[in-house]
Amino acid sequence: METSRSGAPADSAATIAELFYLKPTGTKPVSYTFEPPPGAGWQSGEYLPQQTSISDARRHAADAAIDREGFQLLAAPTMVEDFWNEAQLRSVYYPETEALLKGALGAREVHIFDHTLRKRMRPGPLSFRRSVDGTPREPVGRAHVDQTLQSAPKRLREIMGDAAERFSRPRFAIINVWRPLFGPVEDAPLAVCDARSVAPGDLVACDLVFRDRRGETYALAYSPQQRWFYYPRMRRGEVLLLKCYDSRADVARFSPHTAFDDPATPQNARPRESIELRCFVAFDE
Repeated sequence: METSRSGAPADSAATIAELFYLKPTGTKPVSYTFEPPPGAGWQSGEYLPQQTSISDARRHAADAAIDREGFQLLAAPTMVEDFWNEAQLRSVYYPETEALLKGALGAREVHIFDHTLRKRMRPGPLSFRRSVDGTPREPVGRAHVDQTLQSAPKRLREIMGDAAERFSRPRFAIINVWRPLFGPVEDAPLAVCDARSVAPGDLVACDLVFRDRRGETYALAYSPQQRWFYYPRMRRGEVLLLKCYDSRADVARFSPHTAFDDPATPQNARPRESIELRCFVAFDE
């Protein structure tokens, strides 16, 4: 297969779209999940648009694996009728997802610690959308990773307490399981970056401040070596696994991702709705 200078597949039909990247300044960015203190903005840091080539993963990364590229598509039928029903999520979807990860990845144990439902509520660019109180959370329009080398083990200890040590040995990962609530997805699809194309210096730690705790995420600085993909027209019966952390250093540890505005999106496209489950996943090797 012909490749580009960066090593990515040469894809004449690749989508060219704006992705938003952090401009590194040497100052650690901060984002708030609640009304920030007087004089502080919702977030600091400058995020700049960059025209980026995003290849069709169904053509060029059909065999992508969570431990190699850092992402993986799975067929995953569900019995959930209403994802906005909290009781159905916990009684039906959580057990489905635990079984899926154990079967597909050979996990020893799965602990789901968080879920987020998203819906695009307003027209306009995705880059800096913020949810309004009482409305669903908007898709995130900046390239990022949900955890860092420091925050992932800390979050495991916060959630699991004394059980964290046993759970994490010999290896644990944090995996985001992303699913559209309907399909095909035409609005605000999810782009994912091949973990092998991300240099350590591309990942910039950012504080994420909650009312009761302080977390940490990575923003992504742009590099032309990065290789981006997306799965066009994802359906309700598919999930995309995203690696957000791995305690094992010789596999993909982080896969940056972002929603993006696809120039080919029809004007009458249904606004994207999705759910993501964040999971601690324990392995025996």
